[in-house]
Amino acid sequence: MCYSAQIIDSYKQYVRHWGAEMSIEEFAELYGFSFKDRRKIPKLMDLLFTDPQTEGERDLKRLIDLRAAELTVEYEQELFKQRTRLADAECKLAVKETKAAVESKRIASNKVDAMLGKLQDLKRHEPKDRDARIFPGVYAPVVVAEDGKLVVKSMRYQCRPAGKPVFYDQKFPGTYNARRNSLEGYWKGQFGHTHGLLIVKTFYEHVDRDGKDVVLQFTPDDREPMLVACLWSRWTSKDEPDLLSFAAITDEPPPEVAAAGHDRCIV
Repeated sequence: MCYSAQIIDSYKQYVRHWGAEMSIEEFAELYGFSFKDRRKIPKLMDLLFTDPQTEGERDLKRLIDLRAAELTVEYEQELFKQRTRLADAECKLAVKETKAAVESKRIASNKVDAMLGKLQDLKRHEPKDRDARIFPGVYAPVVVAEDGKLVVKSMRYQCRPAGKPVFYDQKFPGTYNARRNSLEGYWKGQFGHTHGLLIVKTFYEHVDRDGKDVVLQFTPDDREPMLVACLWSRWTSKDEPDLLSFAAITDEPPPEVAAAGHDRCIV
């Protein structure tokens, strides 16, 4: 079973076992028309609602399908544009090879492949490992405690603490992680107040190997899901929609992670 399928099953088990609820309202806002960049929603989030069980989940599934239809049109238009660019470059190269035409052909070819891949992903219903990977700036489901019960909310993986200006996203790009030794400093507004859990089956770290950046994958021997400790915040503004965002807490690495060459690890 691929990691995405395992994560989906883990969330469903968590919901059933602990009585957690999906915060349909916030998921709907994420898929709604007011959200500026719906490309930052990973496929995993779509797949969580493949089999809707409640009226709220069915309404959300319709929003997910509508978003997919809109993105399909957008990607098809870009595909047509890049295929036209590719054909133009090939016509120019047939007459005379120039550096500009060669470069235009290379870029157009790469973009055609990228658009075809995105269109295939939109139509696909079977989970793949890459669906479960999240990167800074994208959204993920996070389990939090709210009004005495557990709730699964959609949050951006890069925390913007409440009250901080928008430019903090660029000024402090590493705020997708919260170092344990800074919890009572930079994160004092969240530490002890707004904590959450991210369910993962594996995680990746960048390490330096002989001057090269290498991405290593770490997976527990028992293959059981890991509950990653997180801090989160609800950022509000009178001029912009609310932003829910989180950071994974990191600490000194366990021996096996340190031996692989990385100096931090999620808690």
